[in-house]
Amino acid sequence: MSTRLRAISRGAQLAAFALIAGGSAASAQNKVGRSDLLVTTEWLAKELTNPKLVLLHVGEKGEYDAGHIPGAQFLRLQDLSTPMTRDEKVLALELPSPDDLRGRLERFGISDDSRIVIYWGNDWVSPSTRALLTLQYVGLGAQASILDGGLPAWKKAGRAVTTEVPAARSGKLSARPTVPVTVDADFVKAHVRAPGYTIIDARNTIFYDGPPSEHEAKPGHIPGSVNLVFEVPFGEDNTLLPEAQLRDVFLKAGVKPNDTIIAYCHIGQQATVIVFTAQTLGYKVKLYDGSMQDWKLRGLPIENSRKAAK
Repeated sequence: MSTRLRAISRGAQLAAFALIAGGSAASAQNKVGRSDLLVTTEWLAKELTNPKLVLLHVGEKGEYDAGHIPGAQFLRLQDLSTPMTRDEKVLALELPSPDDLRGRLERFGISDDSRIVIYWGNDWVSPSTRALLTLQYVGLGAQASILDGGLPAWKKAGRAVTTEVPAARSGKLSARPTVPVTVDADFVKAHVRAPGYTIIDARNTIFYDGPPSEHEAKPGHIPGSVNLVFEVPFGEDNTLLPEAQLRDVFLKAGVKPNDTIIAYCHIGQQATVIVFTAQTLGYKVKLYDGSMQDWKLRGLPIENSRKAAK
């Protein structure tokens, strides 16, 4: 797994933010690219003293406690989503209401003019991209990025970590239009095998192929979807593949240059890696937030790529 990126200029950020605040959230969201979505360790080191910087560490709590980037706050996905339950009939990891979500983000000190950077502690790439998508949804995508390579890259560059927890602070977020980064089952059904659309299953191939499994009551995938495992776009050092190589990954998976991508997985976490990496290439992309959990609960058709053994 991995992730990569550099920051956009302050002028570009403010211009994009103005578009979002002015009601053009969808078009602004579709214009992001690699340099909008990733920052380097060099860039972040220079920004640590920026009072508008909000730095979020995603990973295990013990990992955070052992050493994190100075000024970073610990973020759990449940801080930005509905709680996970053992009830499989209750959708996991759903987005809260916009008002609720703004309140949650304000508790991390996030305001209208914040510059937000997310990084993972070890290899929690998909929780980090899920957090970024949540920021995009609430209209903060123009000012939010992910640290290329996460904490391992920071340490590899010889930069300092700390065990000091920053003081709590409150932010202030104005109400703004949400950005349509997610779609529902009806949208997916309407675009199965539709020209100009590719549906990507981001789960590991064993789930896509659909072998018998005690964990999968109905194994297989959404009809017409292609499989691009969420780990593939990243190198072994947890950095995003070079652009040309990454573009080839999507083309080999069956995505045409001008396609709109609909990504899904088990519950809407792993697929955000595909959303993120597709955005770096300039694709229009949507997350099927309920993903296979929702699809199966609705009793919708499922394809199986592997024949049962005789």
